[in-house]
Amino acid sequence: MIIDCHCHAGEGDGFSGPWDSDAGLERYLARARQAGIARTVLLAAFHSDYAQANRSVARIVAADPGRFYGFAFVHAQRDRGRVRAMVRVAVEEYGFVGIKLHRHDARISREVCETARFFRLPVLYDVTGEVAAAELLASQFPDVNFILPHLGSFADDWSAQLALIDHLARHRNIYADSAGVRRFDLLEMAVRRAGAHKLLFGSDGPWLHPGVELAKIGMLGLAPDDEALVLGQNLLRLIGH
Repeated sequence: MIIDCHCHAGEGDGFSGPWDSDAGLERYLARARQAGIARTVLLAAFHSDYAQANRSVARIVAADPGRFYGFAFVHAQRDRGRVRAMVRVAVEEYGFVGIKLHRHDARISREVCETARFFRLPVLYDVTGEVAAAELLASQFPDVNFILPHLGSFADDWSAQLALIDHLARHRNIYADSAGVRRFDLLEMAVRRAGAHKLLFGSDGPWLHPGVELAKIGMLGLAPDDEALVLGQNLLRLIGH
């Protein structure tokens, strides 16, 4: 079963770009079906109120729970003091299985990490190139699993992505996803140095084509068992399924 661990859904309430205005799934789902992607992790678009945005994602998940997983999006600073309450609602009422946050909003906080530990959830944290954060996360929260998408930098920062590979290899609780990674040699290096058990397939849909992103995993030429880890088993293990 192929699982896309990284897809946005619902509407943001901004208008600076697609990432905070609209993340409709119609085209994504058609492309995902064609590519053979069976399940998808949904994350809200950027929003000024993530409690509201998570409710919108929850409605999409509830409409097809066999197709979607949900991660609770939080803002480490704006939601300070209420992160645990927000995540509790997401877990207990919506059935969400992870936490998402983005450095574009704010750096990750101890409160977020402690909440993830309390609920035993993985954290998908876009560090936007600040991959040194992995050292702090790994050393202070070794019992929490962190997925750093885009191999550490959607901006295609070669030095950041290269540095993240070292963290993947050294720290048992640091993972990466493949969404939007253009430098194929770095994906190859990540698997070679850290192992297939440390990389997850993600597309960053609906804006990137899931079939194109999936093709990169196929081109890695992994053994069938290793490919199965990247394409879904790693995600299922991290969410406890």
